[in-house]
Amino acid sequence: MVKHMRGTSNKREILGTRVCMSGEMSSLEDIFSTNQCPTDVFTSQGTDVTPNGDRGVCKIVKQHGVEGEKPMIGDRVYVHYTGRLLNGKKFDSSLDRKEPFVFNVGKGQVIKAWDIGVCSMQKGEVCLMLCKPEYAYGSSGSPPKVPPNATLVFEIELLSFRGEELTEDGGIVRRIKVKGEGYYNPNEGATVHVHLEGRCGGRLFDSRDVTFVVGESEDVGVPLGVDRAMEKIQKGECCLLYLKPKYGYGKEGKKEYDIGSNAGLLYEVTLKDFEKAKESWEMDLKEKLEHAVLVKQKGTQYFKAGWYNYAVIQYQRIVNWLEMECGAGKEQQQAIQALLLVAHLNLALCFLRLREYSQTVENCNKVMELDPENEKALYRRGEARLLRNEFSMALMDFKQVLQVNSFNRAARSQIAVCQRKIREHHEQDKKIYANMFQRFAEHDAKVGRLKRKKEESGISDQNMQGLKRPCLSQDGS
Repeated sequence: MVKHMRGTSNKREILGTRVCMSGEMSSLEDIFSTNQCPTDVFTSQGTDVTPNGDRGVCKIVKQHGVEGEKPMIGDRVYVHYTGRLLNGKKFDSSLDRKEPFVFNVGKGQVIKAWDIGVCSMQKGEVCLMLCKPEYAYGSSGSPPKVPPNATLVFEIELLSFRGEELTEDGGIVRRIKVKGEGYYNPNEGATVHVHLEGRCGGRLFDSRDVTFVVGESEDVGVPLGVDRAMEKIQKGECCLLYLKPKYGYGKEGKKEYDIGSNAGLLYEVTLKDFEKAKESWEMDLKEKLEHAVLVKQKGTQYFKAGWYNYAVIQYQRIVNWLEMECGAGKEQQQAIQALLLVAHLNLALCFLRLREYSQTVENCNKVMELDPENEKALYRRGEARLLRNEFSMALMDFKQVLQVNSFNRAARSQIAVCQRKIREHHEQDKKIYANMFQRFAEHDAKVGRLKRKKEESGISDQNMQGLKRPCLSQDGS
């Protein structure tokens, strides 16, 4: 259960229809309304779900869920629950708060009993679960509601679950089948030894043991999504990776595997072993500079092959190593500045190819912090701004390029493009405003006509009133 619980109420709403087996308790209330001890009920009717079979977590299924997968380690699960002590006293319920409780299973975010028990459930399942102290709050309890050494009973409904998103755009989703060991993960540049099984539409297309360097998996035909996930995987872990096309083989597909354009992939990955690469703090400046030169060459190789995402990884390594370095002497400072300038320039070009224009502008700005009149940075920033429809700002960038190099014909051509786009934009604005003013004029004219009609109607009414004379009685009164 949650490590901090709150709320009280007796109201219970379950999604779906309850299906209770004959002889089983239908609810927590039924268990506590009998003369039997709750632990005896679970002993006679419950199923032990603990890995070592010590009956520390037992459950009774009230309502069977949908046949299919169960939550895996790391999955984000959504549940409703009510928790009681053995004396029947309720200490917490998500239903009282009228919102599901959400957590990542198997990550130690809840008591051990929940990490074990919820992984045994199917979507839509409702169960009663008895949790002994060593699988709950132990000898400490959870004051003030849960006393020390308390055995707890829960009613839990598994509403839904989904894999863990490893990227902000949800392009890589992980589900852990077998938890890894240790506290370390491969880092950028680490050498990993893995077993892979790749599937597309249920068809197995790749099954092999392979070794590669994190950040360079394209060298052995392993897709970007597997490479990017490696830094989250532990030794011995076996996980499923669901990759969107961007992190698989993209628009190009993979002919040798008979994978078409924009195909989603499923990879089962087992990390057998790895050797960590040196971290930046483990290297002196001389070693960093030597590594940066080699990494720059690798990045250029990837860029020429059109593997822009992999080129980004290499150039970003240079930035991470050197952006906070000052250099002991003038020669080292110049070397650092030259490498950073090339890294940011090449990052800008990679992001331009990847259509990530904000990142292009950001890296061009970094270049100009080092070299305010850098012709390539100004031009690439202008390209990115033009593609973002920021025509005036792009125009300024291309004009600055001509100030640096008046013979730059490409910049002159782009200036003409910007000026045409600005004119088109102004013409479009004129049409919009002209139509807007015309509608306003038509509206005002309509209002005026209605007003005049109303006034004329009022005058006519007054005239009619003037023609009507009150009837006089015979006595003239």
